[in-house]
Amino acid sequence: MTFDIIDITPEKDGLKSRIKKWPWYGAPIFASICFALFYAAVVPSFYSYPTMLYTSNEDQHVDEFIGERAMSQLAEYSAIGNKMTGSIANEVYTVNFLLRELGAIVADARTDLYDIEVEMQYSSGSFFLWSMAMSYSNLSNVVVKITQKTNPNDNYLLVNSHYDSEVTTPGAADDGVMVVIMLETLRVISKSEKPLAHPVVFLFNGAEEANMLGSHGFITQHRWAPNCKALVNLDSTGAGGREVLFQTGPHHPWLAKYYKASAKHPFGTTVAEELFQNNFIPSDTDFRIFRDYGNVPGLDMAHVVNGYVYHTKYDNFKNLERGTYQTTGDNVLALVWALANAPELDDTTAHEEGHMVYYDFVGWFMVAYTESASVAINIVVSICALIAIGISLFMMTRDNAADAPKALFVRFGVIFLVQLLTIGVACGLTILVAVFMQGVGLAESWYYQIWMTFGLYFCTLFFVMGLLPAFYIGWTKGKTNLKLDQLIACFMHAHCVIMVLICIIATSLGVRSAFLPMIGIFFYTISIIIQVILKLTVKKSYFVTVNLICQILPYIYYTYTCYVVLVVFVPMQGRDGPDSSPDLQISLFIILMTLHFAGFTIPVMHKFRKSKTAFSMFGVLTIIFIILAATPAGFPFKKDVAAQRYYVLHTERVFHTLNNGTTTDSGFYIQPVERRLHELDDTTLKAARPKGWIDEYCQSEPFCGLPLYSGRWLDWKDSAHWIDSSAPEFPIAIDLTVAKNLNVQNQIGYNFTLKASDRVMIFIQPTDGVKVVDWSFDRTPLDEGHEPPYFMYHCYAFVEEPLEFWVQLDYSEANVAEGEAYFKMVVSEHFLYHKDNYTTDFREFLDTFPDWTYTTDWFTSYHSWEL
Repeated sequence: MTFDIIDITPEKDGLKSRIKKWPWYGAPIFASICFALFYAAVVPSFYSYPTMLYTSNEDQHVDEFIGERAMSQLAEYSAIGNKMTGSIANEVYTVNFLLRELGAIVADARTDLYDIEVEMQYSSGSFFLWSMAMSYSNLSNVVVKITQKTNPNDNYLLVNSHYDSEVTTPGAADDGVMVVIMLETLRVISKSEKPLAHPVVFLFNGAEEANMLGSHGFITQHRWAPNCKALVNLDSTGAGGREVLFQTGPHHPWLAKYYKASAKHPFGTTVAEELFQNNFIPSDTDFRIFRDYGNVPGLDMAHVVNGYVYHTKYDNFKNLERGTYQTTGDNVLALVWALANAPELDDTTAHEEGHMVYYDFVGWFMVAYTESASVAINIVVSICALIAIGISLFMMTRDNAADAPKALFVRFGVIFLVQLLTIGVACGLTILVAVFMQGVGLAESWYYQIWMTFGLYFCTLFFVMGLLPAFYIGWTKGKTNLKLDQLIACFMHAHCVIMVLICIIATSLGVRSAFLPMIGIFFYTISIIIQVILKLTVKKSYFVTVNLICQILPYIYYTYTCYVVLVVFVPMQGRDGPDSSPDLQISLFIILMTLHFAGFTIPVMHKFRKSKTAFSMFGVLTIIFIILAATPAGFPFKKDVAAQRYYVLHTERVFHTLNNGTTTDSGFYIQPVERRLHELDDTTLKAARPKGWIDEYCQSEPFCGLPLYSGRWLDWKDSAHWIDSSAPEFPIAIDLTVAKNLNVQNQIGYNFTLKASDRVMIFIQPTDGVKVVDWSFDRTPLDEGHEPPYFMYHCYAFVEEPLEFWVQLDYSEANVAEGEAYFKMVVSEHFLYHKDNYTTDFREFLDTFPDWTYTTDWFTSYHSWEL
C-alpha cells in the first residue's frame, strides 16, 4: 500500500490554518504543570495521615483507637532490642512485656460484657517449605481470645502478628508496631458496648522470622485453631507508613468487600497481590501458613514505606513513620469489628466464590468488585471505546476539510501502526538503557536517589513516544486534509485501541490487574463522547481541553500507582539477590505504568511549536542521567539510609572422612545480597580466594560446602566470597552420636543424637546407587521425589535435650562396594545473636566494611561426614 491512494494535496494557503500551533514555550509549561499536579496531589496523598489521638483525650473518643498509647508501648518494645526466636530477649523479656500489657487490658476490661482468655502456647512440629524440611521444638506464642458473653459462637476471627525479629534488628516496624496495634485494638474492644458477634483470637506469634514456625505451631496444634474461620494478618516490609492490602482470600471476595466498607484509610491493590503471588516480592508472610495448613482465608496487610531499613538495625523506634499508629490502628480496629460481626464467618465455605478486583484511588476511597464483574466491565468498556472511536473517525469525514472516508480510515490504520511501532521502540530503548546500565556496572544508580529513574527510564519513554509521532506528523502534514487536532486525536485513538487489545488479552488470561488499562480506556472514552456531543450541539469539539480535563483523574491515579511501585520495589532490589536484574525489573515496572497515561497526554505536546525539540530534550536528559550515574552523584548507597547489604558468616568447616580422618579450614563467608558486586573488590574483599574457588566444593560437598541458612543462598553461590581467617569460638560445639543398624537386606538405618545451637541445618547427599527411603523429618521431599541433596532446618527454644533423628537408606550392592560411604551428611549450626562471642579477628574484619554497607553477621560451623 502506498500513500498515493490516500494523498489529497491541500491548497498551500489552507495548510497553515490546519497546522496552526501554540507558542513553543507552552511545551515546558505543560510539562511543568504535569509535574506540579503529581507533587500537589499524589505525593501528599501518599503521606497523608490522620491526627493522632492522645490518652489525655480518650474520654472524648470512646471506641476509637488511641495512637499515643500504641506509640508508648512500641518505645518499650523496641528498647528490648533484638528478639531472635530462642533468645532470652524473645522468649522471656518480650513475652513478659506482652503478658504484662495483656494483664492490664484484662484488669481494665468490661468483664461484665466479655470473657478474655490469655494463654501461652509452646509448640513442636514439622512441615515442608521453600525446599526445606522444617522442624521445631518448644517455640512460644501468646494467644488471647475475647468473647462477648451474650454472643458465644464457635466461629472465630483470627488476628496475627509476630513479636520476634530478624538478626540484629529491634523490629520496631517488623513487626513491633503491629503487635502494639493489636494490643490497643484488643483494649478498645474489651471496653466497648458495641456488638461482637464472633470471638476474636489475637495471636502474638514468636517465630515468624524463623521461617514462620510460630504460625504453623498455632494453626496445626492450638485448640482454638479449628474454629478460626477468617484471618487478618499484619506484617511489614518497611518502616511503617500506610499499610497496603496485598493479599485477599483466596476465593473469598466477601473479605475485600468488608475492607472496602470499613477501612478508614484504604490502601490496597490487586496489582500488589498478583506481583506478590508471582514472586516479584522477595519475602513471605504467615498468611501462607494459615492458608496452606489451616485453610483459613483472610486479608494480608503490611507496611511498605522506607523499605531500606527492613531487617536491619535501623528498623527502630526513631525511624518509624509517626503517622503509622493512628492510620493503621484506625483501619485494623474498624476491620476487626466489621469481620467479627460478619455473618459469613458462620459458613465461610458458602461464600467461597472466586476472586476480587480491588484498588484504592490515591487513598481517597476503595473500589472493589468480583472477578466476574471485572470481566464484564473490561469487555463493555473496551467495546464502548471501539464504538466511540469509530464514531469519532466517522465524524471527521463529515468535516469538509477532512479526507474522504476511505482515505481517512486507511490513514488511521497507518497511524495505528506508527503508534504500535512507537510503543515497541520506546519499550525496547528503555529496556536497552536498563541492560546497558547493568552491563557497565552502574546498576541501581537510583537505589537511594529514586529521582534517577526519571531521567533514565521515564525520559527515555517520553522521548520516543513523542518524537516518532512528531516525525510522522511533520512528514505527512502536506499529504492530508486532517487538522492538527484530528491528527493528534488519531494518535490517541490508536493508543486507546492498543490499550483495548492489552485489556482484552489480559482479561482472557485471567489477569485481574487488567483493570489498569480499563481505567485509562474508560476516561478516554468519556472524553470522546463529550467531544461528539459538543460537535453535534455547538459544532465545536474543544478537543484538547476536553481531553486534558478527562485525563486529570487517570493521570493522578497512574502516577500514584507508579510512585507506590517505586517506593515499594526500589528498596526491595537491594535484597533481591546478586543474580537479579534490578534495572530491568524497575524499567519494566515503569514501562507498564507509564504506557497507561503517556499515550493520552504526550500527544498534546504536538500542539506546540518546536515539538521535536521539546521531545529531544527528554533524550538529552536520559544521556545526562546516564553520565550522572557514572559520577559520585549516582552512587546508589548511603550510610544509615540506604546501605548495601552483605551476609557475613565467620565459619569453621570440618570435613570428616570415612576412616575418621578430618580436614579443617576456617574463614569469612561473604554473601552479597544484591546486584552491584564490584564495590569492595579492591578493599574489604581484596584478600578473597580467586573466582571459581567454590567449584571444587560443589563437586564434592552438599550445597557446595557452604553453611547455607536459606535455600535462596544456593542460587547466589557464584557471587560468594571466602577469606581465610582464624576459627570462630563456639559456646556450643557440635556433638553428634551415630548408631548404625541393618534392618533387611540392602537396607541400612542410622540413628543420630545431636547437641548443637538452637538453629541447625542438616544436609543429606546419598551416594550413587543409594536412596533415602524414610527418615524422621517431614516426608514431603521423599514422597514428591525431590532430587538430593536434601535440606533440613531445625529450630528450638530453651530445650536441653539433644535432637534425635534417623535416616533409612536403600542401596544396591552392585553400586556401593564394601567399605564405601552410603551418603554424606552435613550439620551446620548457626549462632545468630551471640555477638559477645565474636573473635577479635571477626570484629576487625567487620570494621573494614565501609559505612555505606550493612552486614548481617553471625558465626557458624559446617561439619561434613562420610557415613
